[in-house]
Amino acid sequence: MKIEKIHHVAYRCNDAKQTVDWYVNNLNMDFVLAIAEDHVPSTHEPDPYMHVFLDAGNGNVLAFFELPTKPAMGRDENTPPWVQHIAFRVGDRDTLLAFKDQLEANGIDVLGVTDHSIFHSIYFFDPNGHRVELACPDPEEEALMKRLDAVKWDMLEEWSRTKRAPRHAEWLHARELAEIAD
Repeated sequence: MKIEKIHHVAYRCNDAKQTVDWYVNNLNMDFVLAIAEDHVPSTHEPDPYMHVFLDAGNGNVLAFFELPTKPAMGRDENTPPWVQHIAFRVGDRDTLLAFKDQLEANGIDVLGVTDHSIFHSIYFFDPNGHRVELACPDPEEEALMKRLDAVKWDMLEEWSRTKRAPRHAEWLHARELAEIAD
């Protein structure tokens, strides 16, 4: 028995149409489905909603709920904004940079490119305040992943005991730190 893949990931949104338009226009996703009902199927509680689904590529689906009768959206004030995010993979650095240019041309603030050694990322926020990451593989991704795979359990055990960052993979951001130091 094993999970096959993620069926969809769902977030709340402020405005379903605005959200669909934003993802279609900025990340080139296709709008594939809308469901709207006055009762929640799983709990049967009366609560009108609009549930929209976007194709994020390769069978990956990103969904949103607009809930007009609920209080305004908030976020966990104890969690920094950089923690909770959704990351999408793009094919290569040229594609990543093309998305960065497109997003910035559309007036969206973009952070990065950040070099994580195994991949490179840009970060930005959607109109609902959700952090989004686009990541492309590093050309050395396969070899670097093997290095990380070899130490993952040791790192987890050390973290569990000490709650301090283990040094097994401190090389991950060495290139980025070296560039900052120059």
